[in-house]
Amino acid sequence: MNDFAPYMNKVIDEFEAQNDIKIKWIDVPFSEGEKRTLASVLSDNPPDLINLNPDFSALLAQRGALYEIAEENTQQFNKSIINSLKYNGKLYSLPWYATSAITIYNKSLLNGQKIPSTYDEMAKIAPKLGAYATFPNITENDTMLRILNKYGVSIENINSEHSIEVFELFKNMYEKGYIPKESVTQTHREALEKYMAEQIVFFQAGANFLNMIKENAPSTYAKTDVAPQITGKLGQNDFSLMNFVIPIRAKHKEDAVKFALFLTNYENQLELAKLTNVLAVNQKTLNDDYYKKYDDLMSKARVISAKQLNKIEPALYTSRNQKEINTIINTAVQQILLNKNTTKNILDDVLKKLNSL
Repeated sequence: MNDFAPYMNKVIDEFEAQNDIKIKWIDVPFSEGEKRTLASVLSDNPPDLINLNPDFSALLAQRGALYEIAEENTQQFNKSIINSLKYNGKLYSLPWYATSAITIYNKSLLNGQKIPSTYDEMAKIAPKLGAYATFPNITENDTMLRILNKYGVSIENINSEHSIEVFELFKNMYEKGYIPKESVTQTHREALEKYMAEQIVFFQAGANFLNMIKENAPSTYAKTDVAPQITGKLGQNDFSLMNFVIPIRAKHKEDAVKFALFLTNYENQLELAKLTNVLAVNQKTLNDDYYKKYDDLMSKARVISAKQLNKIEPALYTSRNQKEINTIINTAVQQILLNKNTTKNILDDVLKKLNSL
């Protein structure tokens, strides 16, 4: 975000003017974030406040490297988001901003069909659409786990009847040609390309992708509309967060809490949202007209996205060995879609592998 520094500097200046506290802000490239954080958290002089993703924050909490944040510091935030950040019932981070994917779709390829609200509904209308239904990129990161979570399936019951049904739903769409063959290997970047080329009807992505479609495929953008995210049987929405953590060895813990709460107050959250197109986590900001009214496609996407934060539980929790878990699940997705064995046998094997972790 090139225009992000002036915002941060302004917020820091305001905070320093109101408090007898000096802030030194260091911006670290995303690719180096985890490595540098780990080294600094284990040192005797770590930063007082660090912006991380919840997965890595949970890992640090598991290692006892983070300061526990008192419940009274959470009054200004969306309650469901706070619940999603808890680890063993305790809070070791404060949210900064969120994103929640929406359904971007091509109106001209609908062929008179109703917008689906669940994956089951999408599978039903898939044969009647004017292109592939979607490009689910179900072997990218934890995509499949997030879908399973929407059906109440966790890694503990990965081989249940319920879980088999979800995998079979995608296998059926794959075998019948309702989703592209590349779905077993490719990512959301290729899904975006296919959407812009009008080869898929529904594209699950953040509202920020609308800008890319508008710039790179204006004719597709002219046929584009937005709807709520596709859900599962539980009806909850998927979301992503960035949060703040305070190392257990930090020297100015209370000042760090104070600054995190200042960064996430109503005014600063609203300004950040307008600047970057992220979702606020401050409940008062989420109730602002900025998230309630719209007059074009971009603002409509924002309003839908923000509303989704009202229904995010049960949220997907990350596990200690998340990367290994993702690899095991994603390999299973490929085996199931390519019909290497029965879905039940493959998922029984997955459970064994997950238990051995």
